[in-house]
Amino acid sequence: MGSGIAGSILRAGHDVVVWNRTRAKCAELEAAGARVAGSIADACEGREVVCTMLADDASLEEVALGPGGIRESLPTGAIHMVMGTHGVGVVQKLTPAHAEAGQTLVASPVLGRPDMAASGQLGIVAAGPAAAVDRCEPLFDAAGRRTFRAGEVPESATAIKLANNFVLGCAIEAMGEGFSLVRKYDVEPGVFQEVMTEGLFAAPAYSVYGGIIVEERYDPAGFTVELALKDTDLMLDAAERGRLPLPSLNVYRDRLLTAMATGDDQKDWAIMARVQAQAGGLD
Repeated sequence: MGSGIAGSILRAGHDVVVWNRTRAKCAELEAAGARVAGSIADACEGREVVCTMLADDASLEEVALGPGGIRESLPTGAIHMVMGTHGVGVVQKLTPAHAEAGQTLVASPVLGRPDMAASGQLGIVAAGPAAAVDRCEPLFDAAGRRTFRAGEVPESATAIKLANNFVLGCAIEAMGEGFSLVRKYDVEPGVFQEVMTEGLFAAPAYSVYGGIIVEERYDPAGFTVELALKDTDLMLDAAERGRLPLPSLNVYRDRLLTAMATGDDQKDWAIMARVQAQAGGLD
């Protein structure tokens, strides 16, 4: 996702410096004209905005607050744009830490799969001080098809992204159950897919993930079981902080745990449908 976003921003004519712990992953961007930094500090030097796309909260906290990290290295007045899917707690921790250093945190998690990142068609949920979000708008325009403004509190964008992934996970789980039901009556799965996507569920989520389920295209993954399970833990944490029950979350989280237990942690999370089918004696 990070490479796709950086590539879209680069194609839009922005001056882009990239850094990755594995330098080889920057080769394609370097060939396209980006400069590869030797360290986080090097990547932050003289920058107006630094964007992070990291897999988990521990990595974000280390990169942002660790020795030689973003907070130490980013100029006063600059913006840290957090584009990954993270928990409410780490965003609440980073926001004042950056403020104490004269910097601003803008949470801007993205909606979409890697192909959408590569083509600049992501949805972006942005929250933070209005002036800072305004400054980031050209980057949002380069990376996405639409920006949804969520207010001036960064964790608002975080909550929206977690809620969006929660609803999507429940939809995939429900599709898996639906496909299992029709298969019990010898219905061709592709027919049910047409009924859904040409009827009441004519939406990208059902078209994309329904297609993956019908064709069993679980590898390569657009979003892995491992990452999806990480997100469910973030959802549970956010719900606990808000004293909010999310009963449906436990159902699809159990499907992900089963997929993990059977060695499918790097498969696309739509493999929940196969887990459901196997539970019904179908596969």
